[in-house]
Amino acid sequence: MQKIAKTTGSHGIGQMIHVIHMSDDVEKLNRFYEDVFGGLHFLGVDEPNYLPIEDRYAGLFMVGDVCIETMAPALPADGTKPVGKFYNKFGEHLHSVGYKVDDLPGLAERLLAKGVYIGAPGGGKIEKLDPETQYFYPSPRDTAGLMVEMCRIDMPNDPRDLETWSSQVKMWRSHPLTIERFSYVTLGVRDLESAVSTYVDVMEAVPVQQGIDDALRARFQTVQLGDCLLQLAQPLEEHSDLGRHVAKWGNMIYSLRFKVTDLDSVESWLKRKNIRTERLREDLVVTDVEDSYGAPIFFTTEEIPGDPFAS
Repeated sequence: MQKIAKTTGSHGIGQMIHVIHMSDDVEKLNRFYEDVFGGLHFLGVDEPNYLPIEDRYAGLFMVGDVCIETMAPALPADGTKPVGKFYNKFGEHLHSVGYKVDDLPGLAERLLAKGVYIGAPGGGKIEKLDPETQYFYPSPRDTAGLMVEMCRIDMPNDPRDLETWSSQVKMWRSHPLTIERFSYVTLGVRDLESAVSTYVDVMEAVPVQQGIDDALRARFQTVQLGDCLLQLAQPLEEHSDLGRHVAKWGNMIYSLRFKVTDLDSVESWLKRKNIRTERLREDLVVTDVEDSYGAPIFFTTEEIPGDPFAS
């Protein structure tokens, strides 16, 4: 059977349709997700998908229950276009997330009433959403730094929407990475309380867990936003990896985290694939960003108290 997405908020923020990982070379990033993660490549399989209006190449992968969109600008990057502008500023880095929304006009109305700037497809400010508009982008200035696409339609050919999904998802559990499911996206922030207010009061996210992550050296609040968890994390010290990230980039998407069943298998597999790792604590491993194209990718066996996605 297909995946049944959980929703949050008055307007049905649901399935996280993708996480975008930016690089200078889509085919290089495609090989990484296909060869290392056992990713199911379902867009741009024979050659990268090219979108002229954005002057960019892209591919889509399923890794466990999360969709990864690989993306790169046509080079030399055109700084007048959003993809090229991002690449010129941040280089290889996690870029954004996207969500399916049941009531997109209603969400737009709520955000506008809260003073959130909404960007139109192709640029420009939305004052009132046209009912035919398919997607929009709240300004990262008003989402604690997270670049997020709100969309009324599903990702074309998304494997999670097929009746074969309940069988297909099992393949990652038997892969050497032993991925049980996607755990969460981490957003590095300078002011945790302000970020929490943005997501709970404005986006109607549901608080799940808060505390101190000694390995990350951060105070955090984990919230459910649609069919995914989002960890908001404020560094406790500037010399931690997260601290350096926030000092350099401000509020911005930082990392991905997967729930797995066997960290020894994870370490052994990644070593075999020449991906350096560090065991931060007994239940947590992270990749070296130089080997994972600018994105810290965490693997953990930890259980999150109150996790709405725990089996």
